[in-house]
Amino acid sequence: MRWDNLRLDVRPTDDRLTTPLFEQGAVVRTFDTPEFHGITFYEVHARSIINRVPDASRMPFRWTINPYRGCSHGCMYCASGDTQILMGDGRTKPLADVRPGDEIYGTVRSGNYRWYVKTGVKAHWSTVKPAYRVVLEDGTELITSGDHRLLSDRGWKHVSGSEQGADRRPHLTLNNKLMGTGQFAPAPDECSDYREGYLCGLIRGDGHLASYRYTRAGGAHSEVHGFRLALVDLEALQRARRYLTDLQISTREFLFQEAVGGRKALQAIRTAARAQVQMIREVIAWPRSASVEWSKGFLAGIFDAEGSFSGCIRIANTDPTIIEQIDSCLSRLAFFFKVERTSRRNGLVYVRVLGGLREVLRFFHTVDPAITRKRDISGKAIKGNAPLGVVCIEPLGIDLPMFDITTGTGDFIANGVVSHNCFARKSHTYLDLDYGRDFDSRIVVKVNAPQLLRNELAQPKWSGEHIAMGTATETKRLARGAPMATKRIVVYVHPFDRARREREIQAQREAIEEPGSGLRVVGKPRVRQVWNRGGRYIEQPNRPLRVFRVTFQVEKVPR
Repeated sequence: MRWDNLRLDVRPTDDRLTTPLFEQGAVVRTFDTPEFHGITFYEVHARSIINRVPDASRMPFRWTINPYRGCSHGCMYCASGDTQILMGDGRTKPLADVRPGDEIYGTVRSGNYRWYVKTGVKAHWSTVKPAYRVVLEDGTELITSGDHRLLSDRGWKHVSGSEQGADRRPHLTLNNKLMGTGQFAPAPDECSDYREGYLCGLIRGDGHLASYRYTRAGGAHSEVHGFRLALVDLEALQRARRYLTDLQISTREFLFQEAVGGRKALQAIRTAARAQVQMIREVIAWPRSASVEWSKGFLAGIFDAEGSFSGCIRIANTDPTIIEQIDSCLSRLAFFFKVERTSRRNGLVYVRVLGGLREVLRFFHTVDPAITRKRDISGKAIKGNAPLGVVCIEPLGIDLPMFDITTGTGDFIANGVVSHNCFARKSHTYLDLDYGRDFDSRIVVKVNAPQLLRNELAQPKWSGEHIAMGTATETKRLARGAPMATKRIVVYVHPFDRARREREIQAQREAIEEPGSGLRVVGKPRVRQVWNRGGRYIEQPNRPLRVFRVTFQVEKVPR
């Protein structure tokens, strides 16, 4: 097990309290300071400190150091339960209903942009926090805790904060703009009008419906009636069959075409009963006056049958009546679009929805097509062209139940904007602790981390790579609440070039003294070279690697 390196080889000699995994003698400490009220610390001697990141991880580094396990901030990043989360199937779900194992959308940074990617929910929990309302210029509203962080055009920002004092930290102002597409459109009402509109679009776009007469040998006349709908995607086929069943129209499912080469199998439904075929013909007849819900259903059906999405939404058809109906429905729902006629003999016409990803998501959520693969926005960039300027930030003056999740990317899409989440709770279960209350109240401290790091860096097998400080706890909070006047913060830097080394040390100092940390560095940092290996390269292939130990003396800022 990964966390077996936290076990001790010596049995406890007294009755001190230990956590389940640390039954071999962890030292238990508590402090009276308000910062650590209700928190228990377990001091352990680990066997190793440098951990390899799993190959499947999206993290841009291979090695991490976690001197702590747990978190003292008590679930900072929380939002109200009715906050709509963008799920992996392109639909939305209230945050309170999201569960571990669900697939949702997060983001990854690559180059100049963040990109939408699908990720998994690793944990879900709730708490109670003072509520704040954030209102954006397009009408988007978010109810969150004041500690919650949202991605703005100037980086991650807390919902509330101060320009000075102990609460000083990066926070939203009315000059900020959030990143994303903005509020999600509500899903359609699956009423009878919507269902009939969906069947009309899907069957007229991809179905076969016919009745004809023929003369048999001997002069007798016969009538043949037939309906068939064959599709690759079972989601649309199953929805159509369910809607037909609700209308007392029974069909039979069968394999229309087997998979051959690169072609997928086609499943189909059919009926040859005269009364059933006539009922289908009546269901898909053009309405004299289409309602809004019928229009939503028709657009969903025709998109499942003839639509595509690859950067923009296009719906293709050769029937002028169908093209006219698509135009009418899009106009009724206030979509901007462009009709693109081709020079093909069959009169093929494309209808393209305009407006970028914001309008793409509005289309998907407003009409709700059944086929999930056509709703995939993975790999699309997050751009700042949506009207998401902050127009109001206000405390509601009440405490509300709040929810949060841990995801594989460290963020998620909440009410159309990029929202931060908390980290690493799931790893607490490896220690026989739960990832809810225990994560906030029981902190594991690896007291021999500095010596372990020193020893492991000195080993010949260490080739010299980037090591990221783990984010399973917030170490500056630990420093801020520690019951002592000053303490040390030790970091390791590697640039061989002196000027670059000085810049990195300055960046580390600024990180310690960032607004809201409540800390400041006293005097000059102490720099000592702890590792030098010629011929080992990092970043610059022509420069050997050196590692320097930088010690900062830190004290609290008087309030």
